[in-house]
Amino acid sequence: MRIECAAFTANGVRLAQRLAEFFRDGGDICTVSAPEKYAKNGVAALDSLADWTARSFGQADALIFVSACGIAVRSVAPHLRSKFTDPAVVAVDDCGRFAIPLVSGHVGGANARARRIAGAIGAQAVVTTATDGNGVVAVDTWAADQGFLVVRPNAAKAVSAALLNGEPVGFHSDFPVEGTLPKGIVPAKEGKVGIRISLTYEETFQTTCWLLPRILTLGIGCKRGTEPIKIQKAVDSTLQGKYLYMESVQNVASIDKKCDEIGLLEFCKANCLVCNFFSAEQLMRVKGRFTGSVFVQNTVGVDNVCERAAVLGSGGALLVGKQVFSGVTVAVAAAPLVIRF
Repeated sequence: MRIECAAFTANGVRLAQRLAEFFRDGGDICTVSAPEKYAKNGVAALDSLADWTARSFGQADALIFVSACGIAVRSVAPHLRSKFTDPAVVAVDDCGRFAIPLVSGHVGGANARARRIAGAIGAQAVVTTATDGNGVVAVDTWAADQGFLVVRPNAAKAVSAALLNGEPVGFHSDFPVEGTLPKGIVPAKEGKVGIRISLTYEETFQTTCWLLPRILTLGIGCKRGTEPIKIQKAVDSTLQGKYLYMESVQNVASIDKKCDEIGLLEFCKANCLVCNFFSAEQLMRVKGRFTGSVFVQNTVGVDNVCERAAVLGSGGALLVGKQVFSGVTVAVAAAPLVIRF
């Protein structure tokens, strides 16, 4: 993760450097910025706090202000957009007594980061979110930890409100569940407020907090020179036809003969997806029943690209068989998923 620290006093700079070393030891990228008179020993010069904040807010996963909370709040206020997209913001006093998460405590990880900071420097983490204070599970934090998308953020707020008020929250999953459900959450398929984990949407509860797992792999085959817009349309049609969502896709898979296919690479880049390429021999070893083609076999050395690639790329099972479009074939497979508490 990328972490940006700002400090404004001699004590603050020394503390920020300690924190940077701590985070770097954990594998994070961490830089420290301070007024020019403190800019030495790896500390970058901070000419404008407003410019530093604007740049860091758009690039970093976390901002740490070794300063008064007021400085941090006034600095980040113009850039706040959503608890689901804003980076974590933590304030630490320059004596190192308190670590205070200010923004994105749950999804952005500010609460957890403040606790890590406190443990590293012997400070006290001052966590003020109601779910943490009352020992209630925060569904948005749990979902983020699992890699699930909270499709309707307001529904997540309703779940927290119900739990804080001592009201039961229903839980339904299309996937196997292991472990004990958190306090206040009960198995149910209907009710006032509930959580549903599924690849497809259904208003199971009056207020449904839908969590969308990112477990799908797109297997794609295409003719040489196919434009990315054609691939996008084929994928969209395939997913929409089965009530699936692009947000559930974790990667793309194809045959290695397509590793330089510009249209396919541009499609992946546009959707921030990694494409894994497999040889014909690897694809032929995939077990299962697939839609074979003599033409494809004679052309690339394997009877089916999209289905076999999807299964191999996901490590799971075929969910949507071969869909044929003009110059493009698409299949969808899902990785195995077990919900664990």
